[in-house]
Amino acid sequence: MSKVIETAVAALNAKLGGAGFDAVAKFVLEGAGNIVIDGGGARAGDDEADVTLTATAEVFEQILGGDLNPTAAFMSGKLAIDGDMGAAMRLGGLLA
Repeated sequence: MSKVIETAVAALNAKLGGAGFDAVAKFVLEGAGNIVIDGGGARAGDDEADVTLTATAEVFEQILGGDLNPTAAFMSGKLAIDGDMGAAMRLGGLLA
């Protein structure tokens, strides 16, 4: 597992505060790897997901750090979303 993925998994689990997510979401960090978030929290993985969010590692770090709003990232083309848009919106609310 890359250092970027390891750091992102830890940050996501801290943001989730021990709670899981009511769907399965996958973050594809271009060139770094994949992260899956589900009822058990965040982990490195490439499972099937209800929604897949794709961005560069830099954009993902900006979203996690609160420097970039997930909706703004999507609207500006920095974040691609494929699948259940409702799940993406709920996840965005958790990350903001």
